[in-house]
Amino acid sequence: MRESVMTRVASVLVVGGGIGGLSTAIALRRAGIQVELVEINSDWKVYQIGIVVQANFIRAMAALGIADQAIASGFPYNGLSFQDLHGNVLREIKGTNLGGERYPSHLGMSRPALHKVLTHAALACGTNVRLGTTFTNIEQNEQRVRVTFSDGTASDYDVLIGADGVYSKVRSCIFGPQWVPKFTGQGVWRYTIRRPKELTSSFYCVGLEGGKCGFIPLSPETGYIWLVQSEPGNPRHPEQRLAEILRERLAPCGGMMARLREQIVDPALVVYRPLEALLMPPPWYRGRVLLIGDAAHATTPHMGQGAAQAVEDAVVIGELLAREEPVATLFEGFVKRRYQRCKFVVESSLQIGEWEQQAEPQGDAATLTEKMLQVMASPI
Repeated sequence: MRESVMTRVASVLVVGGGIGGLSTAIALRRAGIQVELVEINSDWKVYQIGIVVQANFIRAMAALGIADQAIASGFPYNGLSFQDLHGNVLREIKGTNLGGERYPSHLGMSRPALHKVLTHAALACGTNVRLGTTFTNIEQNEQRVRVTFSDGTASDYDVLIGADGVYSKVRSCIFGPQWVPKFTGQGVWRYTIRRPKELTSSFYCVGLEGGKCGFIPLSPETGYIWLVQSEPGNPRHPEQRLAEILRERLAPCGGMMARLREQIVDPALVVYRPLEALLMPPPWYRGRVLLIGDAAHATTPHMGQGAAQAVEDAVVIGELLAREEPVATLFEGFVKRRYQRCKFVVESSLQIGEWEQQAEPQGDAATLTEKMLQVMASPI
């Protein structure tokens, strides 16, 4: 497909109202592009879980004009520590202030808090959001993308961006059903607790069989315990036993983690999911349809970079689509700038997970984490 006329992109459909989709809407609206966003869920809510983001995420949020709002909604801090199961510090890792001296190197926040910041900004800048709606058909030619929706309507756009997550319907529609996420052999457990006042940064506890655990502060009042561990056979855990199982998994821990473990009492508050990953080969586009975020590069949480990479995608595509160049040139430029960086995150995260599942781990997760922070300090 070749474009016969070069014109500036004026209208974009974003499919998916998560971190990547909302960030993209904000970036495109800041570039003066008309944006419509469709989200399949009519109840636009997210899990009550915590996430940790690092300096490159904060830098990207600053580029979108919403870093201050994000920081005010979470718990900013600088650096983290790797500890043994008894709380003895093995290594301290300092972060960098990529967004400027007034910004922290790390930020813990609840997923609903981040969602609120992003939705408010996307709506405030004029994004047309349609909830409870998805596409049923995509047709494209050299000039436009025609999309038919689940409510029976149809519209034309210059570009469609698939930001609909790890199980992307856009990906399967455009690239075929063969691209599916793969189970990594581990699962992640999360539980929100009251934050002890003395815990003002995150820590990782290494030495658990098949994984590691840790703590992230989320707000002045809250934080969350997390556990990443091997899950042979990808089991379905009984919902009524989730709190009990999580406490049992953390039983080898002493020190602060043992204290925090006692707050795990309500199975309904345990969020568990198996870890899956996917890295699409380049290019991440066909014609006028582009994949971003988890739809193109779904990673595991070992490096805390999933959200950051989605927001970086948004910043880059917002910058590029503001130019008056052929869409194929812009998309090719996007993949060129993003592929190797996202590939490093996905593969390094998987490498740490593989090390953790070995009977005698052969790698150094702390050193690889430090390398990741150095790579992420480079411009996007």
